[in-house]
Amino acid sequence: MPNGSIGARLKALRLDRGLTQDEVGKRVLVSKQTLYKYENDIVTNIPVDKIELLAEVYHVTPAYIMGWEQPEEDVDDSPSYYDDPEVAAIANEMKENPNIRVLFDASRGLSKESIEEVRRFVEYQKAKERGDYDY
Repeated sequence: MPNGSIGARLKALRLDRGLTQDEVGKRVLVSKQTLYKYENDIVTNIPVDKIELLAEVYHVTPAYIMGWEQPEEDVDDSPSYYDDPEVAAIANEMKENPNIRVLFDASRGLSKESIEEVRRFVEYQKAKERGDYDY
């Protein structure tokens, strides 16, 4: 991640996360043209509320965007918390996909039987989408 300007950090964060200016603009309630101006240091007095929204979208702190601190991933040299690649992939999916998070949060507090019923329903839905299920 660059140590340069706020704009350079914003652009690098967006590209690193595979987002378009239009996608980010919609999330922070600015036009893609305004985001372009932020990323290219044409507008340097970015409102605080926009810095906070951008930090949320990019999963960094506002202080990182401002250049006052390094992101946690650059500072943390410790081994991954998840040694099992499958667990790491699931955790990453939950982090990146809000729909998965909703399902996980909704399942908290359910009995084992209810969770098994939900799992069977999800398998049914997957088979139906693949066309593997006979009605």
